[in-house]
Amino acid sequence: MQKNTEQSAISSPPRRLSKAERRRQLLDTALLIVREEDADRLTLGHLAVRAGVSKPVVYDHFGTRSGLLIELYKWIDTERVTAFRDAMSKTARSLEETAQVLASAYIQCAADNTDEFHAVGAALAGSEEKAAVFQELLDNCVQMFMSVLEPHATWSADELERCCIGLVGAGEALSGALVRGRHGEDEVIETFASLIRSVVEPTGTQR
Repeated sequence: MQKNTEQSAISSPPRRLSKAERRRQLLDTALLIVREEDADRLTLGHLAVRAGVSKPVVYDHFGTRSGLLIELYKWIDTERVTAFRDAMSKTARSLEETAQVLASAYIQCAADNTDEFHAVGAALAGSEEKAAVFQELLDNCVQMFMSVLEPHATWSADELERCCIGLVGAGEALSGALVRGRHGEDEVIETFASLIRSVVEPTGTQR
């Protein structure tokens, strides 16, 4: 009886992945290619080889190399934003602590030109779709700022959203100044943290 069971297990074909599971596998593999080989090596054909699937499977999911890069770019950003938001929600923090952690994480991430996110972004340079995708990612950042700062804010949802749009814009500008060597990392982070606190803290006169 046991022998028959073992033979059945050996002869049973592996479970076929759902479309969502296959997409996740392909994006995981694409990220490995960028990490281990460089973004320039990320093509649909090479992804098919590394993932152990046929080219039509990859083309069905992404269509073009630009489509693959865009989906990977968005996926990396979503994973990072979700992980940070989850981490922030697990521990109760004061506004002072929240502003410091948020400023540090945002500035260091935005100014890090060595990670996979920036490598994929550089590979997308010149793509017509990149501007629209970048705006979508900025919108995601705004939503993340709102979810992290909402417990400390007295603003309405619309007011908080406008404030967070301004904060994300300030973060981008400060990150750019850091990358260009205009200011040091500690100074930029402290300035951003101060901006976050000043926007969120009720003063009774800012409205």
